[in-house]
Parts: sequence; structure tokens; C-alpha cells
Amino acid sequence: MPAKNIKVLVVGVGRMGQSHATAYQELDGFELCGLMSRSIRGRNDLPASFEGVPRFEDFDEALARTKPDAVSINSWPDTHAAYALKAFDAGCHVFMEKPIATNAADAEKIVRRAREAKRKLVIGYILRVHPSWTKFVEVARTLGKPLVMRMNLNQQSSGPSWTWHKNLMDSLSPLVDCGVHYVDVMCQMTGAKPVRVHGMGAHLSDEVKVYNYGALQVVFDDGSVGWYEAGWGPMMSETAFFVKDVVGPKGSVSIVASKAAGDGQSDSVDAHTKTESLRIHHAARGSDGKFVRKDEIVDMMDELSEERERLWRLSRKVAYPE
Repeated sequence: MPAKNIKVLVVGVGRMGQSHATAYQELDGFELCGLMSRSIRGRNDLPASFEGVPRFEDFDEALARTKPDAVSINSWPDTHAAYALKAFDAGCHVFMEKPIATNAADAEKIVRRAREAKRKLVIGYILRVHPSWTKFVEVARTLGKPLVMRMNLNQQSSGPSWTWHKNLMDSLSPLVDCGVHYVDVMCQMTGAKPVRVHGMGAHLSDEVKVYNYGALQVVFDDGSVGWYEAGWGPMMSETAFFVKDVVGPKGSVSIVASKAAGDGQSDSVDAHTKTESLRIHHAARGSDGKFVRKDEIVDMMDELSEERERLWRLSRKVAYPE
């Protein structure tokens, strides 16, 4: 007998929720059995493909009526813990957009409940599976130790995007929201453990309660150091908003994304995942003191196979339309 489709209830129908729901509709082996959002009945901007999919504004009702095999949680971060715990209690597997929770206690509770229920818990760390970023990590590991890692994600936002950012900041700061991705990348590159973190922030808008700019420095037990900054809002500069750069004793590797780093692009989260090419610099010099190898430019536009590119584009087309 053919395996039955995995029934998925999607929670949250914003950028990422719509992206995941569309994927579950189009990928073999999955069935989109329901959409849940606390304000979904007032939404008239959802894709036509979602017509006919049951909609709910109450999570408990959605669980009881759809009886999903898995729940995809893409709601505001401060709801993640409550929804995940209820999903595990209902016997469901859970996919969750990052972060897992807004505090360590809730994060530990979610992991513990998943183990007790013997259900799978997957966090949406997109950069771990993005082909270009996995190549970036692979090259960084060849540069020797210690590593110096410099990364940022600053976004100049206005209009609906600023409203979206303000809603996110009801749960957590920009530094935490996306910093989890880049500190995770640093851990992959070094294979080491963080031993010390220095952080600072600035409150640049009286429209939000938390600081909307932050920076951190991480020291690892192998001597590597990492820097990361993030800022959101109409006041943010678009100069040097795109920095993805790693330096080691043997050279450096940088993400080069000139199109993504163009004027007016910082507002797009998609721009921060694009890696048009990698620039690899070799530090080795000859007897004359000059470099023995020219910098390599690795074109990443051809790195995706046809099928992987199809799936990648499918996952992005709703969240980040052209």
C-alpha cells in the first residue's frame, strides 16, 4: 500500500506561513489540512489556492477538527511555546520557525516535551540546508584557526514592512530574531563552543518597546571570534548592510551579492540569503612576498540542481514575491 500523506496544520499565515502552506500543497506526500491564525477570518489577501482549506482562529479547535500528523508553527515568536506544547500533547510532530521560544526555560520545556511524546521537532534553520550557505561554511573550515567571522542583517523598513518589524519586536529584538541563524553558522564554521558573549543595543524608535538595533561579539573556545549586528526601521542605513565575511590564517571567504546589496534591497529578508558568488582569498605568498594565487570567484547561481532549485523557489515564492 502507498504511504498515506502527512496531514499538516499550518499555524500563522504571514510571510513564512504562506510559504510553507504553499509547499505542503504542492509537494508529494503532504496534505494541507488546515490554516490557523487568530485573525484569519478577516483576511482577504490569501492565495486563491487556499480556498477550500479549513480555516480556524482557535488553535485547540483546529487540532481537534483536523487531527493533523504534524503542525507547522509560523506565528509570532511569543506564541511558539504554547502551540508546540499543545501539538505534542495531541501526538503531532512539530516544524517551527525560529526561534524555538523567547526564553531558555520555554525552549527547554519544548525539547523535553518532544522527547517525552517521542515526536519530531524541527526548527527552521534555513541556512543549514541552503546549498550556497553550506558551501560558505565548507570553505570557511579550510581557512585554519582561529577564525574571525563578520556578519550582519540590517534592514531599512517603512510602510507595511515597518509594521511587520514592529509586530515582531513585541516578542523579541532584531538581534535575537535573526542572530540565532548567524551564531549557528559561526558554530558550524568553527566546530567550537561559545565561551563568552558581549552584547549591546540602542533604542532608536519610540514606536517600539525593545531596542531596534543590536550587536554582539562571541568568543569561542578555539580562539575564534564572531561579530554580528542587526537593526530594523526607517532610520537604518543601507550602506554596508550586507556583510558576510570570514577570515582565517590561510585566507578569507566572503559572500558577494551585489544585486542583493543594491539600493532599496535591505528590506528584503530574501536578499540576506542570496549568494550570487563566493570570493575566496588565499593568503599564501611567494619568495617575493606577493600572493601566489589569485582570488577565486565561485559562481553560486549554478550550484543548485534543477530539482533543488525548483523546491527552493517554491518555498520562497509566496514569502518573498518578485
